[in-house]
Amino acid sequence: MNRPLPPIGLPPILASLSAHWGWLIARGIAAIVFGILAFTLPGLTVLTLAIVWGAYAIVDGAFALIYGARGGGTRRWTYIVVGLIGVIAGLVAFFWPGETAIVLVMIIGVWAFFTGIFEIIYAIQYRHAIAHPWAVGISGLLSAAVGFFLALFPGAGALSLIWVIAAYAVLYGFLMIVAAFQLRRWHNAHPGK
Repeated sequence: MNRPLPPIGLPPILASLSAHWGWLIARGIAAIVFGILAFTLPGLTVLTLAIVWGAYAIVDGAFALIYGARGGGTRRWTYIVVGLIGVIAGLVAFFWPGETAIVLVMIIGVWAFFTGIFEIIYAIQYRHAIAHPWAVGISGLLSAAVGFFLALFPGAGALSLIWVIAAYAVLYGFLMIVAAFQLRRWHNAHPGK
């Protein structure tokens, strides 16, 4: 059962974020595509995974940077930080794919952990303002947990690593799309906000 729509007079960042809900869908689709590619091609080498993940992290980071630069409200800096971490991590993985699997796992782990922390903060901070804060909160918890696991156990086998990252990406993408549609619902219910 859906919760009732939030009341009028929400913080400006929610009005701005809901007006740009399509960016969350783009992030979700990019994550799902990456996850499906990793699932369907499990024989990927760490080198190929580094290049594919690097491209994904750059695109995801760019989306977050664009929203941070164009969005409204006082918390735009969190999107800029997440975007910068994503772009930098993606560039490192993209331009130095021959580095060891341990380094790649640690890069992915740090990126996922910090992305998750910022999403958890957002979900808690605006829990009364958005229709379904659980989608953003769970995606943040998932990101932080996967990042922590990868940083704690960087020597995991390449195949299991690929499957963990693929499952994470698909679930994360799905949750971002759910959150985007909730923002669209709020935006459509509150035109001009």
